Amino acid sequence: MRFKVGEKVKFLNETGGGVVTVIVDNKLVKVETDEGFEIPVLSKDLIPDYQEKETSEASLIFHSPKQKEATKEEPVPEAEPDNVSPVNPWGATKEEEGIYLLFEPHEQQWILTGDMDVLLVNHTPFDILYNLFLERNEKHEGIDYGSIPSESKIVLDTITRDEIDNWLRGIIQIMIHESNPDKVFFPVHSIIDIRANRFFKEGSYQSNTLANGKAIISVIALRSTLHEAAGNPEEQKFEPEPEKTKTFIKREKPLIEKFRTDNGEAIVDLHIAEIVDNIAGLTNYDMLQLQMNHFRKTLESAITEGYRKVTFIHGVGNGILKNNIIKELKEYENLSGTMASIIKFGVGALDVSIYKIKD
Repeated sequence: MRFKVGEKVKFLNETGGGVVTVIVDNKLVKVETDEGFEIPVLSKDLIPDYQEKETSEASLIFHSPKQKEATKEEPVPEAEPDNVSPVNPWGATKEEEGIYLLFEPHEQQWILTGDMDVLLVNHTPFDILYNLFLERNEKHEGIDYGSIPSESKIVLDTITRDEIDNWLRGIIQIMIHESNPDKVFFPVHSIIDIRANRFFKEGSYQSNTLANGKAIISVIALRSTLHEAAGNPEEQKFEPEPEKTKTFIKREKPLIEKFRTDNGEAIVDLHIAEIVDNIAGLTNYDMLQLQMNHFRKTLESAITEGYRKVTFIHGVGNGILKNNIIKELKEYENLSGTMASIIKFGVGALDVSIYKIKD
């Protein structure tokens, strides 16, 4: 259900209510409670305050003509469009200033399934005008155009997984606007070209501060790369034509890079204290599963990034973790496991060598 700023609402699952103060996006709003606190609430957990509505409607019925006339003359504040929401109303934004295209799944627990929102994010201090074309049947179709205030985002569309192919290729044009600019920038002409398989890999969806959940982040233009137009007419004659750019997917640093000790080598400590901060409530089985999961993720990352050796520190203990690692290694080809240097690690580590596949 969509709400409007200023609308009275009640909490669905608890007592109390308040007034909607900010529309964050199509799923989240801010509510100022009856006690004066402003809190974020999911739209699905709110209902309109029908009692308040009935009271308001009843009062209109008994208004005198003079009261009605006075009400008409009162200026109505201009409301911000429902589809515009702040980039990050909860804190600082970690991403570099720029303009982004995001694909954010609705089901964050099952990130590879279900619908997703296509967001256009303006993380700059400028207002922007956008013009979006998508390639359909080998032709470009004008899909949407409009404006986005500074530090704001909009939902361009909500799509199913079957509609992903419609968003893989296209063109997006951006114009930068400021009322009293120190600089004037050339328009951005960026080509959208995204590989379909990215939508079906969990690693493509990144945590970020531009949206509420993990998303595929495609960079349209960074503020640092905007091309400044010369202000002097004589200089403009020699101004080179701005180049067309191409969107690119923002990637996180590979997991194995956190443990790199040398070119193509890494050391990963599998002691549970190195994996989780608090083991309260975890059983021995839970801890083993966490350790094995960390082992698999770092090993897979090392294989993907072309590492040649990873040393896994498993400790001495009762040998259960070591035996599970040795058993797991048998499932892989082009790998071998041997005891690591006793001088460096004692008897509590394994060297896993990764061999390149021969053509």
